Amino acid sequence: MTTFQGPATGTVGEREGLDKFGPPLLGATVKPNLGLTGRNYGRVVYVALNGGPDFTKDDESINSKPCMHWRERFLYCMEAVSKAQAASGEVKVTYLNVIAAAMKEMYERAEFARELGSVIVMIDLVIGSTAIQSMAKWARGAGA
Repeated sequence: MTTFQGPATGTVGEREGLDKFGPPLLGATVKPNLGLTGRNYGRVVYVALNGGPDFTKDDESINSKPCMHWRERFLYCMEAVSKAQAASGEVKVTYLNVIAAAMKEMYERAEFARELGSVIVMIDLVIGSTAIQSMAKWARGAGA
């Protein structure tokens, strides 16, 4: 018996959201462990997206670092997405990592990302299967 529902949309939904059919999707992971501030992290996301990739994503290990609070990172990343879309004329996205120490915090981060216009968030396997299931159910309920 299978209990995990799997992704809500999968690759087909991803391609539909990006309006990209046929060519491979191209993405880049921004490695934040270099001490970037939220503003500078957003600049890297903009440069990457404007250079051709369809999406960027946060590093799996990023959470909320002293040099870069998660809220600041989300704000600057979504600003970068908007600017890259305007400059390129293409749909662009960034996967904001919402992992936190507690589920309530993860829900708050995901909701904030949605309020900013994010259409996708990410989590990491380190949060465990129960938390993964909980976030998947939240995302489906939130219309993500």
